[in-house]
Amino acid sequence: MRFAGRTIIVTGAASGIGFATARAFAAEGGTIVGVDIDEAGTKRAATALGPLADRVAFEIADLATPEGCQAAVAGALRRHGRLDVLCNVAGFAALHHFTDVSPELFDRMVRLNLGGVFFLSQAAMPSLLESKGNIVSVASVAGLTGNPYNSVYCATKGAVVNLTRALAVEYSGRGVRVNCVCPGSVLTEATKQTKIPDGTDAALFGVMTPPLGHCQPEEIAGAILYLASDDARYVTGVAFPIDGGRTAV
Repeated sequence: MRFAGRTIIVTGAASGIGFATARAFAAEGGTIVGVDIDEAGTKRAATALGPLADRVAFEIADLATPEGCQAAVAGALRRHGRLDVLCNVAGFAALHHFTDVSPELFDRMVRLNLGGVFFLSQAAMPSLLESKGNIVSVASVAGLTGNPYNSVYCATKGAVVNLTRALAVEYSGRGVRVNCVCPGSVLTEATKQTKIPDGTDAALFGVMTPPLGHCQPEEIAGAILYLASDDARYVTGVAFPIDGGRTAV
């Protein structure tokens, strides 16, 4: 029960890593505000939480806008009056040839994958300073290495890694820790449905296969909870690969 008495925002909480993370925090006594744009998905998630559902409230917000990020934090504070942990999980990926990336896709991915993390962290920081809380963001192994046909995603996740480091340094003397995890190949519904564009070089995808194979969202959630807990009191500015050995080869 490491999170008893603590309020945690988890974004992307309707599915995948976000849902697994919200459930894991709730199982350890946390009070969770799950944020997602998918209202129908939040209803399915609430049902799937079973007896833990009373520990998780959902806010609907578009985190690709600064206003949506501010509304999400305001909703959590309105419900619970405090914030101890912010978990930036929401994001998306799409495979495209570099020359086929449209301005619209570029803008949408940057606004959610990077802008959502930036503006949510900005909105949450005053409350985290009060509680001496922390931020854990989900970057990606794609923010540490190159992935073929994934240029914009790699760029946004690399930016999340360095944003994490910048905030960790800036707030190191004020009691707020900032870390991120860098998952490798995680078996979520979103990744299972990823479409490979025509004309790709199949051999290039070999670099994306970790030596230990794929993992489940719950394994990423476990690392997030560690970084958010008092067990990680001496950990800040870390980009923690959970990648089955991908960055070791």
